[in-house]
Amino acid sequence: MPEQLRGSDITIAPGVATAIGSMPGSDPVEAARTVVGELPELMPFPELPGRGVGADIIGRTAAMLVDLAVELVPSGYRVAGKTGRDHRRGQDLLRWDLDAVEQAVGEAGAPRAVKVQAAGPWTLAAEVELARGHRVLTDPGALADFTESLVEGLRGHVEAVAARTGAPVVVQLDEPVLPAVLAGRLPTPSDYGTVPAVPEPEAQRLLAGVVERLGAPVVVHCCAGRPPVALLRRAGAAAIALDATGLGEVTGALADELGETWQERVPLLLGLVPGTPATDAPVGPGRLAEPAFALASRLGFGRRALAELAVPTPTCGLAGADPAWARRAIALSRDLAGVFAEHAES
Repeated sequence: MPEQLRGSDITIAPGVATAIGSMPGSDPVEAARTVVGELPELMPFPELPGRGVGADIIGRTAAMLVDLAVELVPSGYRVAGKTGRDHRRGQDLLRWDLDAVEQAVGEAGAPRAVKVQAAGPWTLAAEVELARGHRVLTDPGALADFTESLVEGLRGHVEAVAARTGAPVVVQLDEPVLPAVLAGRLPTPSDYGTVPAVPEPEAQRLLAGVVERLGAPVVVHCCAGRPPVALLRRAGAAAIALDATGLGEVTGALADELGETWQERVPLLLGLVPGTPATDAPVGPGRLAEPAFALASRLGFGRRALAELAVPTPTCGLAGADPAWARRAIALSRDLAGVFAEHAES
């Protein structure tokens, strides 16, 4: 587990694995028992998007907001004038999940640390519409309001999870849409144009403000093929989560950014285990570790760095898997952590 959760620091102990957060199925008690039992060092708070409205990343995060509400319309989530059925459903699901985690912890014992997940400020603002159909991020005032509400809501969620589990809490901000925000690839409501790109300094400044105010160590997760690693590091992320199998050839600026991340002792959560069953030959930890070994070599680090500065995870969430593969993926992530630890000892 993280040996220390002081301020923004996360120090990784050899042998630690975790998961991104989402799990298959619709039974929160079963999901909570799985993660508490299988990942007690850094337990991901289970998410079950298969339950539908209010359980997906945006609906779930919106349920944490303070003094803001959303509703579901044909084009997605939209700001609502008052709390309605869709928003209440998200809040109910979140409460049920808290109850399930508390029950599982009571049965198995407290984890060493818990990781809660929510959409980051840019993904949230990109995926929620204003009343007139434009994205929240296009309105500076609305963006500021949503960011403030997100910080308040997440702080409350962290306090609730800590009280229910008796464990320190790490926050994971999911920013899958951030690369599109930076590149100006988001379509406008008419679909005839795109939303102007957000300058990198502005994106970094907003994200840094959230990281600084959450009062817990923050992991930023972006599983895009080219995650903005330098921006996330400069924004104060205590760790960065990415899909290590989808980076392609790590050269040039990306290699520099990843190397600087490790040089500054910022850990990487490396997605290495497929989120759904492999269709070819059976996978084992030796083969799954190859991208991590190649990355360490490419960045000029020995394999010992993987035990000290890397946490193996599935490549992304496990919502698309069946329960058997979800458990297998978690077990393989643990096996990979053991492989990393063995190399550190040797």
